[in-house]
Amino acid sequence: MRRSRLPQQAPSWWFDGSAPPLSARLLSVVYAGITALRRAAFRHGLLRKQHPGVPVIVVGNLVAGGSGKTPLVLALVARLQAAGWTPGVASRGYGRRHANTPRWVVPGMDAADCGDEPLLIAQACGVKVRVDRNRVAAAQALRQAGCNIIVCDDGLQHYRLARDIEIEVLDVRRRYGNGRLLPAGPLREPIERAADCQFRVLNLGVAATPAASTANEWPMALGIGELRPLAGGRALSLRAFSGQRVHAVAGIGEPERFFSMLRDAGLAVVPHAFPDHHAYTEQDIDFGSPLPILMTEKDAVKCTAFALPQAWAVPVQAQLPEAFWAALLQRIPAAAVAGDNASHDAR
Repeated sequence: MRRSRLPQQAPSWWFDGSAPPLSARLLSVVYAGITALRRAAFRHGLLRKQHPGVPVIVVGNLVAGGSGKTPLVLALVARLQAAGWTPGVASRGYGRRHANTPRWVVPGMDAADCGDEPLLIAQACGVKVRVDRNRVAAAQALRQAGCNIIVCDDGLQHYRLARDIEIEVLDVRRRYGNGRLLPAGPLREPIERAADCQFRVLNLGVAATPAASTANEWPMALGIGELRPLAGGRALSLRAFSGQRVHAVAGIGEPERFFSMLRDAGLAVVPHAFPDHHAYTEQDIDFGSPLPILMTEKDAVKCTAFALPQAWAVPVQAQLPEAFWAALLQRIPAAAVAGDNASHDAR
């Protein structure tokens, strides 16, 4: 059995209140200058934005690391479908091999070729998903394939893709950490950038049903769906494992969030944390015991081929106030007009 490798941890000073090293502070000044120049170049037209001609919704974050974007993207796509739209999802496909090659993502393909999150979205939603480092090209390909609205999974900083609606996702526990830019802090852009986003979604984790929003901050709770056996068979509720000792596998930005969720549900957790986007082998999850192995859906799409009979995928479902969905959907018709005008301007 091979031991689990520890994930790449964020520097402690990002979130614990301690002072960053001088080297990190100096590099942060350089990073701030580069990002400011880039934003100014797009703002003044020195670098050109392009719009695909259909509404574009970007779901992203200012803080480096996991914040809960994927559950929100899954919920957003489902809501758009229910409202009569034909959404497509554009993603970079982080961590995939042949990263410079654009690909259509189809259920059952190897996650190493497309990225774990795009594969999860394609399998869960049944929509067209395009991975491409060039988000503009991805959005254009989706439109040509018949999608009439684009959801960009991550990409707040990919300014070349003009967008109509921005949704910032923020971990309620950590928020913006020490408020500093990389590498002295966790921020990809200054906190002031958040004011440009039409919606800010606060990831509460597994909690009670979300309450009403305040100051344009919309709470998102994560509910736990029925667990799916990777080898096939009948799904079970998490309650079926209550009081049991289980192996918990998480290769996500915040593995402890997953472990805590299982502990709160009454499970005795043996944690196995892996780096975000880890490429699993069967030996990684062979723990030499018959205990159930519970893993995130993002990890499960990379482990299904192993078909271990004791392995289960634990789905989480984003729950937001109905007022959030109403406000979001209300903005889209205006966005469609804006996008149409932008596409004409770009020609």
